[in-house]
Amino acid sequence: MIAESGLSCQPFVEFLMLAAGVTFCHSLAVRAAYGAITGQSSAMQTLYSLLERIALSESTVLIQGENGTGKELVARAIHADSARNDRPFVVQNCSALNDNLLDSELFGHRKGAFTGAVSDRRGLFEAAHEGTLFLDEIGDMSPALQVKVLRVIQEGTFIPVGDTSSRRVDVRLIAATNRDLKAMVASGEFREDLFYRIHVINLAIPPLRDREGDLELLVDRFLASHARGRAAKKLSDGCMALLCGYFWPGNVRELENEIERLVVLAGTSRIIDESLLSPRIRDAANRREGNPRSLTWAVENLEREMIAAALERHRGNKTQAARELEVSRRNLIRLVHKYNLDRPRQ
Repeated sequence: MIAESGLSCQPFVEFLMLAAGVTFCHSLAVRAAYGAITGQSSAMQTLYSLLERIALSESTVLIQGENGTGKELVARAIHADSARNDRPFVVQNCSALNDNLLDSELFGHRKGAFTGAVSDRRGLFEAAHEGTLFLDEIGDMSPALQVKVLRVIQEGTFIPVGDTSSRRVDVRLIAATNRDLKAMVASGEFREDLFYRIHVINLAIPPLRDREGDLELLVDRFLASHARGRAAKKLSDGCMALLCGYFWPGNVRELENEIERLVVLAGTSRIIDESLLSPRIRDAANRREGNPRSLTWAVENLEREMIAAALERHRGNKTQAARELEVSRRNLIRLVHKYNLDRPRQ
C-alpha cells in the first residue's frame, strides 16, 4: 500500500482529482513584510501580490491612500525590485513648494532665469535619469506644471526654466496622492490626459484600521527600532487594547509617533502603562461608551455582556472563557481590558 510504504499519497490523490475534473488550490504562505513594509493582514497580502507583478515593469504607477499609510515606502519597494534598482530614486513632495519653485526643482533652470538663479541648475528629472522619480501629493500640482509633467511622460523631453532647448531623460514615474483625482478631473482641477497617463497601474494602500492584526506587528517593530541597543520595552495589555480600539486617522505614521512618545515617557520602565497614552487615544475609548442608538454602541455593549458572563461562569479563567467564546486568549485579554472587565482569578 502507498500509505504503508512511508511515501506521501497526496500527489496520487491530486492526479485522480484532476483526472475527474476536480480543481483545488494549495494555501499560500502569509508574508509578514515586503521590503520595509510590515503587515500580514489580507489587505497587505493583496498589495504584496500586486507589487511582485508590477515591480519589473516600466509602467507608470499611481499610489493612492490616506496620509501616513506609507506611500513612499511602497514607491521605494517598487524601485528596489525593478531593473532600475542600481540607479537613483528621487523624491519630491509637490505640496511642499510653490509653483515657481517646484518648476525649477523638477526641471532645473538656466543662470539668470529669475532673481537668485546665479548658476545653471539641473532638476530632479535629470537627477533621476535612468532611475525612478517619486512625485508625492501630485494632486497639489498646478495645471501649468501638469502639462510639463505630461510631456516628460509621453515624449521623455522637457525644457528647463529660462532655456530654449529641450533635454531628454529616461525616468520611471511613480506618483502618489491622498486626494480623489477622478473628482478633480471632473471639476477641472486635474488634467484628464495626465490622470490616464499616471493611472496605468493603480495601487490603493489600505488604512491601518482596515489591516486586522497588523497593529501588533507594527508596535513590536517600532518598539524594537526605538530600543537603541537596549532590550525593547513592552506595552501592557491595557495599553495595547486601547491602541487596537483607536481609529488611527494618521495611520502608520501616527502610530510610530505615538510609540516613540511612549518609549520616551516610560523612562527606565520596561512596561509601558496605558496612563502614558496620548489623551486623544484615551478620550476615544471613553467616547465609545456614548450613543446607545448607534450600531457600534449596540454591538460593543453585547460583546461586553457576553465576555462578562463567560468570565463569571469560569470564575475569571480567561483560557476557558476564550474557548467558550471561540476567540484566541490574546484577543480575549485585549477585549477584557477594552471593556474594563479584568478581575483577579478566584
